[in-house]
Amino acid sequence: MAPGVRLNRLYACAVAAILVGCNGSASAPPPLIQAGAAGASAHGIASPLARRGVGLGAVLTSKHGQIYGFDVNRNGNDGLLATVSDVETFDQDTGTILKTYPAKTPAGTSYAADGILNGDLGLITRFVVPKGSLYAKRHFNVMKPVTKGKFTGKWTPPIKDIEVETAGPNQVTDTTAFFAIELKNQDVPDLFTSNVANNTFGKVFHLSPSTFSLGNGPQFAQDTSTNQEVVALSPDGGAVGGSAPVNVVINLKTGKQTQWNGFNNGYFHAGYVNGMALDSTTGTFATTTELNAQVEFYNIATHDGTFAQFPCTGSTSQGNSGAGIANDPVNGLFLVTDPFYCDGSQGSALLVYDEQGNLVETITGFKFAIAEPAPVIVPSKRMGWAFGPQFSQLQQFFY
Repeated sequence: MAPGVRLNRLYACAVAAILVGCNGSASAPPPLIQAGAAGASAHGIASPLARRGVGLGAVLTSKHGQIYGFDVNRNGNDGLLATVSDVETFDQDTGTILKTYPAKTPAGTSYAADGILNGDLGLITRFVVPKGSLYAKRHFNVMKPVTKGKFTGKWTPPIKDIEVETAGPNQVTDTTAFFAIELKNQDVPDLFTSNVANNTFGKVFHLSPSTFSLGNGPQFAQDTSTNQEVVALSPDGGAVGGSAPVNVVINLKTGKQTQWNGFNNGYFHAGYVNGMALDSTTGTFATTTELNAQVEFYNIATHDGTFAQFPCTGSTSQGNSGAGIANDPVNGLFLVTDPFYCDGSQGSALLVYDEQGNLVETITGFKFAIAEPAPVIVPSKRMGWAFGPQFSQLQQFFY
């Protein structure tokens, strides 16, 4: 929905329910910088204090309820979100809702935002439930640019009846990589590229269901520098005491795959890969894993890596494990969501790491769920938006 933000799989279960009717004890040194919720506003205007320093800013509330995907333009001031009833654009600096579309929702229609792509192009999944049916058909609309606040065209993937799980994230090149599943073909996983603005497509690669099925929790990210897709997954469905996560690099021109095992640390081992983000400028990606409250860092070319234990946790601290990740390639940072920070007394947190695995700062005061989408950021402003505190809200932050 990062990044071009798509809904996390568990979070997407809530969408399906509507449309067709899922304490550590070890001590740790204090973070370099810690900021709380001072300066937050519940009505859309960030205070000057919040805008100047690290911490929370405005809270955006959608016009029509629960948010199903959101993103911001890294090269502008606009943002995009979707609800069941409409698509809304907003000012990323203030959180003010600017436009809603359509004015009246057609019967049986709902929306989800797949993200903002290069050139301020918004991609929206439009779900339409035919009369007399329980199952929604997917249609894809574009908003070019997002600032127009309305659909300007259609996107027609080469495979019918697909659910887009991941788009990019990519606001750098015109060709975006997509991971999707075939809804009427046993959820067969597919990978393909598209110039969405021109509605053109590259070769479709049908991935192995035994490896890339949703049950293995694959996390995808596009390497725009090398024209590759990087995937991190759990080959045994995140089993306790199970196999190591697997990292796979797929050439988007030839489909050739290279893979290696990731870290499998902790008493219960790593479990599911909960989130991933990638810096195409350095060839570094980061993952979070479910059972050990760790974040892992890998080099795509060398397969070398390191890992960091979350503050206040040990490697058995499953309840403190991280979720979504955003990458800031300008400042060389990864922003990791921690739904249950330390003992929970400070709510959820964003943990900001450099690409060597050093904790740079901690921003507390968030209220994350377990499966919220990853944050979206604007590196030039050192500002971003995250899901919550309510399902109909987004939280601005500065880092």
